[in-house]
Amino acid sequence: MAVIKELPRSRTSRRLRTAGRPPAVGALACAVVTAGALLTACATGAPRSAADPDDVIKAATQRLTDACLTRQGFVPPRSGPGRQPGTDDARVSAALFGTGPAELSLTLPTGYVVRAHTDGCLAAAQQRLYGDQPGWFRASVVVNNLRPEADHAHRDLAEVRARHRAEIADWQRLRAHALTEAATVLKSPPTKGNPSA
Repeated sequence: MAVIKELPRSRTSRRLRTAGRPPAVGALACAVVTAGALLTACATGAPRSAADPDDVIKAATQRLTDACLTRQGFVPPRSGPGRQPGTDDARVSAALFGTGPAELSLTLPTGYVVRAHTDGCLAAAQQRLYGDQPGWFRASVVVNNLRPEADHAHRDLAEVRARHRAEIADWQRLRAHALTEAATVLKSPPTKGNPSA
């Protein structure tokens, strides 16, 4: 269903009064026009608003990680009310996030060190979606920490962004790739097993 943006009340009232109609008649006319527009949009199959890219990528990541965990004999974890911690929580966490020392590491200008695994269901899902999990790790860590870097260095965010043009370009390219792959993942029937690259 299409969403129709309402005009602010003061503008609508002013326009109706200048047209010489009583406010009640103008309001009725607006209601009829709005209903007609909604029916027309539904009848013509007007396109729905596009899904948020972040939500599409998250949904595909969820599908891929769930399939990977299921293949390993685990029930994918869900948060929320009523969720009871299970005896397999540590094993599920290891399967999802990887084990051993983190293979990826990046020290930020703020001094913080960010690490990630290249094994585990999440890493496999990222490899499938982004096509370059280590590249995505580097680009996303830098881009997600531009504001803290600016604050730490007492610099303007625009200046910090300019210094990281290459990482921002990598982030945009890899994210576009992930969005395309995510659409493919979500259109295909759910699979079981470790997502392939």
